[in-house]
Amino acid sequence: MPITIKDIAKVAGVSHTTVSRALNGNPAISSETRQRIEKLAHDMGYVPSAVAQSLLARQTFTVGMVVTSIADPFISRVVEGVENIAQATNYSVFLATSYNNPEQEIKIVETLQRRRVDGIIVTSSKVGSIYSERQDQIQVPIVLVNNQEPGDYLYSVGVDDVNGARLAVEHLISLGHRQIGYIGTASRPNSNRHRFEGYRLALEQAGLAFDPALVFLPETMDDFRCGEAALSRCLAQRVTAVFCYNDVTAIGLLKACQRQHLAVPDQLSVIGFDNIEATLYVTPTLTTIHQPRRRMGEMAMTMLLNIFAGQSPQDKLLPGELVVRESTRPIN
Repeated sequence: MPITIKDIAKVAGVSHTTVSRALNGNPAISSETRQRIEKLAHDMGYVPSAVAQSLLARQTFTVGMVVTSIADPFISRVVEGVENIAQATNYSVFLATSYNNPEQEIKIVETLQRRRVDGIIVTSSKVGSIYSERQDQIQVPIVLVNNQEPGDYLYSVGVDDVNGARLAVEHLISLGHRQIGYIGTASRPNSNRHRFEGYRLALEQAGLAFDPALVFLPETMDDFRCGEAALSRCLAQRVTAVFCYNDVTAIGLLKACQRQHLAVPDQLSVIGFDNIEATLYVTPTLTTIHQPRRRMGEMAMTMLLNIFAGQSPQDKLLPGELVVRESTRPIN
């Protein structure tokens, strides 16, 4: 049986109230008594009740985190960043997956709220504005990471998709490419819209005409298959370079090129977005836009801690960074 405060009190020859006060650092208990009881508790293997502590502090020191899928390579570093700050501040993180299902996401948030978590972090939310509307019912702060729904929401951390995409396309233009395709996605509409905006902005600033025929939005929700499915249309439009919505889409395109014996980057330059670990292990290594994913997770957790402290933090929009590797080269 677990050792209780009453067990310690019996051995120490004091009341259980005295033991409780001593273990909680009550100044009414002398230093000598407190040290004796703390040593006795340690020697007996006493483990404080998390439930009792949360009732006393009116905090559970837990945070819920909703991710789209644990298989999403974007997510791992974000979770790592959240847990890095959480563990340093004695918070535990409960992880749940929504599988890109808005109804599932809402159910998970409601369940976490009933579990009395102190705050919630949601990645790639499809219903972000709902939480601001339902704040009175949810009653816990929610921070969104890479929110995917336009509208009003409370707190968010994201990357500057527009400028990141602009950097990607400007890189291709600087290499002499003029027939530049864009492979997007339907699974994350908000960031897709912003990255497409950056694509168009770069073309406009370079004096290049926008051609809708060079924009490819395959119907599949799977990023890898998006890249695979778009290759035939890219070739039909005689593109010399392609900016992909994310790295997984770009890797799908690379694999399709390999099957068709199309040399990258000699015959087609390819650039992605995210800088996931796999970009270093594909052939050729992938030029991409780096997202500071771990930093995003750290900032999301820090934002929650600031909210717990009664502050009203501002939304954070972090810059992307061009990482040049082997999949892009000057046009022949």
